[in-house]
Amino acid sequence: MYLYNSATHKKAEFTTHTPGHVEMYTCGPTVYHFAHIGNLRSYIMEDVLEKFLRYEGYDVNRVMNITDVGHLASDADTGEDKMLKGAKREHKSVMEIARFYTDAFFQDCKKLNIKTPDVVEPATNCIDDYIKIVSTLIEKDYAYLAGGNVYFDTSKLPRYYIFNDHDEEDLAVGVREGVEEDVNKRNKNDFVLWFTKSKFEDQALKWDSPWGVGYPGWHIECTGISLKHNGEYLDLHCGGVDNAFPHHTNEIAQSESFLGHPWCKQWFHVHHLNTNTGKMSKSKGEFLTVSLLEEKGYDPLSYRFFCLQSHYRKALVFSWENLSNAQGAYQKLIKRIAALNPKDGEADAAAVEEYKQKFLQQVGNDLNTSMGVTALYDALKAKTNDATKLAILGSFDEVLSLSLLEKAAALREREAAQATSAAGGYTITGEGDAAVDALVLQRYEAKKAKNFAEADRIRDELKAQGIEITDTKEGASWRRV
Repeated sequence: MYLYNSATHKKAEFTTHTPGHVEMYTCGPTVYHFAHIGNLRSYIMEDVLEKFLRYEGYDVNRVMNITDVGHLASDADTGEDKMLKGAKREHKSVMEIARFYTDAFFQDCKKLNIKTPDVVEPATNCIDDYIKIVSTLIEKDYAYLAGGNVYFDTSKLPRYYIFNDHDEEDLAVGVREGVEEDVNKRNKNDFVLWFTKSKFEDQALKWDSPWGVGYPGWHIECTGISLKHNGEYLDLHCGGVDNAFPHHTNEIAQSESFLGHPWCKQWFHVHHLNTNTGKMSKSKGEFLTVSLLEEKGYDPLSYRFFCLQSHYRKALVFSWENLSNAQGAYQKLIKRIAALNPKDGEADAAAVEEYKQKFLQQVGNDLNTSMGVTALYDALKAKTNDATKLAILGSFDEVLSLSLLEKAAALREREAAQATSAAGGYTITGEGDAAVDALVLQRYEAKKAKNFAEADRIRDELKAQGIEITDTKEGASWRRV
């Protein structure tokens, strides 16, 4: 696989510290609110990357943090802790907020077919790890105590700015109007490793430390969690492009100073999801969630399909029209796959392997997911039997995770049931759910057999699911209410 490396600004062959094994770290969510679909674009692309590496034959250990303390409203060590801000907004404790939005995040991931990482670690679980790292950085003279806080001294580094090819807007996250200068810093780029109560008297979560009661800075969390679960040599670090500075820049500074050797080989940054008015962000109020997409009638996997049609290193423009076009294309793709006959011959293993190798080459060129989508249509046009086409599509979907075969099978079953009921003079119309169609048909068969008790039982079962049935001259129609 060839992958662009944000640290070297070049595309190169992907290699690992231990042959055949990938230590992968993903910056997780700060769980003070729902994730918006711009956040989730990054997680979709990181999910595809992990699945592609496994598809290619690597053993992958993927670690992700959950930030439940220490991430301030400004990335420049100023403003209120985002978790405390969320707790005040909803009149709950910080840990109640953390649990609720962590669960919500993983529910969204499930709807988008995003695999849960091998290790998910809340930041509050590793306080002792951060204290050990900060203590070592002080001993090595990379950190200093000032005003009650512990700061990393960036002047000790031969090179601080690593990701200097990003747009100025991306690099200026921590340099906003209204940000007060921290007079305790020796240098403008220094950052906090540990806050004490001198910073925020009302901070909800605090721990004892050699420097006073306080809590860790945001950046030290990822270093501590990665060193704990990935070891001293990290192969692949992922995140949104807005994490490149200052977050990932500071991770590199503190990690390599602590370890005394290079830390991470490969940096993978996903670019923004934009609206017509600019970058999507919670602070701007453009708060599009997976639940909102569902409320408007979109399948979350249509959004995944939408993301896969673009390259991860290009900004993607979201509009309802663009999403509708993606959903239409996705539904047509499912319909074409449903038209294939699973009983048409045996799968040709050699043909499946041939297509897999093409897929590896195409998508393996800097995670070119748009070529992965194109490969699906190429498989449909292959000069082979339907069983082989389905096997090829199933193979590709191990990476793309669009539930192609499952949705096609459900559509095939639904259409067969409708054809059967139509042939018997009874037509079912509804919202495209084979399980509901089957129950409606069972109710009809029970009524036809004068088993009214069973018919009423099925009606009550459907009602409990929020399904309303209307009998018609041709059969029945149903809808969710």
